[in-house]
Amino acid sequence: MTLIALVIIPYLTSGLARTYAWIVILGDRGVINNMLLDIGLIDRPLQLIYNRTAVYIGMVHIMLPLMILPLVSAMMGIDRSLMAAARSMGAGPFTAFRRVFLPLSFPGARSGSLLVFVFCLGFYITPAALGGLRDAMLSTFIAAEVKSSFDIPRIAAASFVLLAFAIVVLSMVGLDLSGKHGRTQTRAPKSWISRVPIVRRVKQHVSEVLRPHRAKRWMAQRYAPGTESRWPKVLGTGFVVLVMAFLLFPGIIVVIMSFSAGAFLQFPPSGLSLQWYRSFFGDPSWSGAAWTSVQIGVEVAVLSTVLGTLAAFGLSRMNPRLRGVLTMIIITPITFPVIVVGIATYLGLIQIGLIGTKTGIILAHSIGAVGIVVVIVSATLANFDRTLEQAAKSMRAGPLQTFFRVTLPLIRPGVVGGAMFAFLHSFDEAVITSLVGGLSVRTLPLKMLENIRHQIDPTIAAVASLLMLLPLIWLFILYAVWWRSQLRIHRTFQEVSA
Repeated sequence: MTLIALVIIPYLTSGLARTYAWIVILGDRGVINNMLLDIGLIDRPLQLIYNRTAVYIGMVHIMLPLMILPLVSAMMGIDRSLMAAARSMGAGPFTAFRRVFLPLSFPGARSGSLLVFVFCLGFYITPAALGGLRDAMLSTFIAAEVKSSFDIPRIAAASFVLLAFAIVVLSMVGLDLSGKHGRTQTRAPKSWISRVPIVRRVKQHVSEVLRPHRAKRWMAQRYAPGTESRWPKVLGTGFVVLVMAFLLFPGIIVVIMSFSAGAFLQFPPSGLSLQWYRSFFGDPSWSGAAWTSVQIGVEVAVLSTVLGTLAAFGLSRMNPRLRGVLTMIIITPITFPVIVVGIATYLGLIQIGLIGTKTGIILAHSIGAVGIVVVIVSATLANFDRTLEQAAKSMRAGPLQTFFRVTLPLIRPGVVGGAMFAFLHSFDEAVITSLVGGLSVRTLPLKMLENIRHQIDPTIAAVASLLMLLPLIWLFILYAVWWRSQLRIHRTFQEVSA
């Protein structure tokens, strides 16, 4: 659970903050270049930023948790006795993993790969901040067209291209959000290569040639004492440490540098000071942008939590097939490229005159936040005991009274979790906000993006550190709510038993 929490924390951290961390690390006067210059390995800074490699590093760092979490969800549902059965039949550790564990974890790999691909289609900020002119993505072109020429046909055509890519991939691969992996799948889906007749015949021939050798080895090892090698565990532990370092190291570097006492950011700091934090709270442009983001985030959280909870409650009582279709429709804004959703929202809000207003931004953010709340609350309702509602109604409680006195208190952790994720979704949103807000509304992500583009103000290190602290606060609040809910349920059972 500790490792999962360490994966979730970077996932909940602002994407702008993590992008800025890589600017600090890979820049001409960044951590890596300064270290190499100090030890004398180079005499001038290396070009580690504003190229394709930097874009890959930044995008992989941001998308890695989104790949790990579906894999963990699928792997936790795999029956470990299947691996033991494979080992008892003579399969080695690698063979058991390749023939048993890997095929059963394929649904998680498929869902994670699909989400990463679709989200990367709409990447805008990270490629613009870390890449060069040759690495401009289609989303960057769309955003530039909106701000400059506002050529609607070109914008619509480019957006449709991204949307078509997403729809084609979603329809071909399919997105399974049910979380039911492992036990129901009996074999891995065969690739098209294995269906080629000549390939199938070659595999059969090789299998026939190796069969006597496998049988002889199995008989020799059948009654041999088990001797597990330590190297797989050592290598596995080392790989996990490297992944966790890759996820957490940039954030740790930025937090340490935010306390620098010098006039510029440096690592390690020459001295410790809170000057950049005082600059953040004392500068009206920074504090005002932060307060605007908080206001919008709270309003988005309230609106999306109410709508999403009611929608999830209604979906839980529908036919499973209809529920699946409606759920996919609701979560469409968070599964399609964000730039496409932003353009569609922009074209819709401009018709009713809400561009450049807080109301327009709140409505735009709520489109995706409602889907997030529906997913989280639906997962909570899946484990909800409906007999408790029936018991309340048998005691003459009406539908509203049953919902507010029985259902809502028991699903409160999911509701609070949905509200928290909705707030973080709104607080970190920059792409849709830049399109809908225009120049009238300046949120904290837009302020950070402006400083990243035009000047590396050391104050942004303090801002990034505070944004990295925000997920820890939210996770603590969510754990406290869950703990109180469990305690209340335990006390209720004790009272009933007495």
